[in-house]
This record gives sequence, C-alpha cells and structure tokens, in this order.
Amino acid sequence: MTSKEQINETISFVKQQLADAEGGHDWFHIERVYNNALLISKNEPVDPFIVALGALLHDIADSKFHNGDETVGPKIAREFLFKLNVDSTAIEHVVNIIENISFKGGNEAQQFNSPELSVVQDADRLDALGAIGIARCFNYGGFKNRPLYNPDIKPNLNMSKEEYKASKAPTINHFYEKLLLLKDKMNTQTGYKIALERHQYMEGFLKQFYKEWNGLN
Repeated sequence: MTSKEQINETISFVKQQLADAEGGHDWFHIERVYNNALLISKNEPVDPFIVALGALLHDIADSKFHNGDETVGPKIAREFLFKLNVDSTAIEHVVNIIENISFKGGNEAQQFNSPELSVVQDADRLDALGAIGIARCFNYGGFKNRPLYNPDIKPNLNMSKEEYKASKAPTINHFYEKLLLLKDKMNTQTGYKIALERHQYMEGFLKQFYKEWNGLN
C-alpha cells in the first residue's frame, strides 16, 4: 500500500469513527486541521506523511469524550496504523503527536517535540481561533450545558492540567483561559500570521459581546 493509499484509508477510518461526534470535534474539524497542516507544512522542513497522519488522527478519541482518559486515542491510532502496515517509527511519531498536541491548561511542559508536531499543533490551534473558534467554543459550552457568561466568575489563568480538564466555568472564560493565549504559542511563522488575524477577530467579538451584555447597543 502506498503512502497516498494509507492516507486515504485513514481519512475513511476517521470519518467513520467520528460520524456521531460533537460538532466542534467532528470530521469537519479534522478536515480543517488537515488542510491547515498541509498549508503550513509547505514552509517547514517536515515529513508530509507524518504531518498528514498526525493531523488526521490527532482527535480520533479526544479524552474530553472518554472520561478524561488520554490513552484511548493513542491506542486506537497505533492499532489502526499497524493494520495499515505503516512503518513502526512513523507510528510512534504519530502517537507522540497525539499525546502531546493538546493545550492541557497551557501550564504543562511538553514531553515531546518535532517539526511535525509543531505544524499539526499550529493547525489544531488555528481551528480554535477566529469565527470557527468562536462557534466551536459556544457549541461545546452548550454541549456541556455551561452558562454563556457570568461576570461573578473570573477566568483562572493558573489552572493545573486537572483543574483545566474539570472546569465548568462559563464559556466566555475559555477565551481568556485558552483561546486568546494561543496566538503567542504558535510554533511557525505561517501559523502565527494566520493566528494574528483570527485573534483580532475574536477581540472584536468580545468587545461587541460585552456591549450587548451590558445593554449599550
């Protein structure tokens, strides 16, 4: 099986696995991350095959939807890639990407680094920014039945990984606890350039949100 065929098989597998996923973490999220990863990788010294597989499988079993278990996704990815006869070194690289891509509160040291992870991580973070990022944020907040906003509950910028995962704070808080921090955490120049525009869009959204919340227009 050629690498192109392996990628096509992976696309089919991910579509099937995420057929009933929450709207912000479904196949279309994967597709956007995949396309952004391919775009960013054009300017980076990376293995495009690893980038493609990492982007396609990065959320194959997000721990948020598996009782916080972070081992499910890597296990599914490893078993699937093994069945495709992907090289063992490539499999371990992809698994390392899946295990290290997430934000986790932003205060944890990353245990693995590679140019391919940097590209996929930027592509994933871009999908948490801008208009799509806002839509995904509120979609997930609704999925978890969280309030839109509560001025009495302030954002917590110093959460541990465990606190971050267990948070039930209003959706607006997530902008300050994660989304607005992502611009300065981008790994690549291409990613940063795209993130800057989306970051500014979100700042405009928040300004309008507070005006409407406070009945100013």
